[in-house]
Amino acid sequence: MNASPSATLLYNCSAATLDLSVDASYGLIPNAALLVQGERLAWVGPQSELPEALAQQASLRHDARGALVTPGLIDCHTHLVHAGDRAAEFEMRLQGASYTEIAKAGGGIVSTVRATRAASAQELTRQSLKRLDALLAEGVTTVEIKSGYGLALDAERKCLKVARFLGGSRPVDIQNTFLGAHALPPEFAGRADDYITEVLRMLESLHADGLVDAVDAFCETIGFSTAQTRRVFEAARALNLPVKLHAEQLSDSGGAALAAEFGALSCDHLEWLSESGAQAMRRAGTVAVLLPGAYYFLRETKLPPVDSLRQNGVPIALSTDCNPGSSPCTSLLLMLNMACTLFRLTPAEALAGVTRHAASALGLHDRGVLAAGKRADFVLWDVAHPAELCYRIGANPRIATVFKGNRLDV
Repeated sequence: MNASPSATLLYNCSAATLDLSVDASYGLIPNAALLVQGERLAWVGPQSELPEALAQQASLRHDARGALVTPGLIDCHTHLVHAGDRAAEFEMRLQGASYTEIAKAGGGIVSTVRATRAASAQELTRQSLKRLDALLAEGVTTVEIKSGYGLALDAERKCLKVARFLGGSRPVDIQNTFLGAHALPPEFAGRADDYITEVLRMLESLHADGLVDAVDAFCETIGFSTAQTRRVFEAARALNLPVKLHAEQLSDSGGAALAAEFGALSCDHLEWLSESGAQAMRRAGTVAVLLPGAYYFLRETKLPPVDSLRQNGVPIALSTDCNPGSSPCTSLLLMLNMACTLFRLTPAEALAGVTRHAASALGLHDRGVLAAGKRADFVLWDVAHPAELCYRIGANPRIATVFKGNRLDV
């Protein structure tokens, strides 16, 4: 499929549109057709209802042979650009050390910072492309990449430039998030407030470079306080940048309420989210991003309050949280299964969590749903029903990915 005035018709498929105007679960259209014009969907609906005038515009026609079509998958929370691994810490954890104990002993995020600072941009690109390619092989078309493993201006700039490069080297949309307030670097030991001042300087410079699409922080007992996080959010607001937050992962710190006050796109992790925090997120329209990979890998026992999120009408997104310390995962399909088995999401909720709601968690309203006018990012799957994408463990039934109307291969 190439962008042109003419259109391309995909027919003989079923479409899980995730459009709630179709139905309240998958937005499923059994005998569907999709008409693509340029980078956009011009028409989606039952094949029998495709207007003849539109059908005649199609200079190319592709028989999907009964495939299921979904929106392109969106991985809305990753730390994909980093160097090295933390397999040694994995062994320590299995021997009884906690995430907090490892961090206090100089491991955790700071150990990845050392490796990332030492790596060249070329080496960071080489390592990160492997992770990105694994995501793309499973139908991912949009990826958020956080910085936060540099924790100094030049190193943060290096990581964000690599992220921008990745987006230009593969058929994927990359969203850059500045996470300077991720951890306290060794050179600022005992001076967290001073480091936040440095974070604000970094943010201003990196934003001027055009490298920042959103701003995040780690608001936690081993991260930064709500007062320190507020300073970061105020600086982001002054630059007209949206905010996100690592919130309530290890304790109820009140981060979700703070994020909601600033109209955050999302709050992520949320195992310790309170009822009042969920209500604040609902009022702000903030998306809850659940990260089952980190929950599994850290062997957490405190489940995120899914029932509270449902009752309060808070949209639930899912992500790999791809990172070396707590979720070394590059399979969004595996997260679908984990969200259902560990968190008891329904398959329809899980699929919405990596499409429609994941788009909202990034502030992107032109994708995540198959509907006329939306971007033509979609995936063809060799499955009979969308629930199979959540049901199978370790399977990848992807047939082809279409990105901005391009790369159809059936």
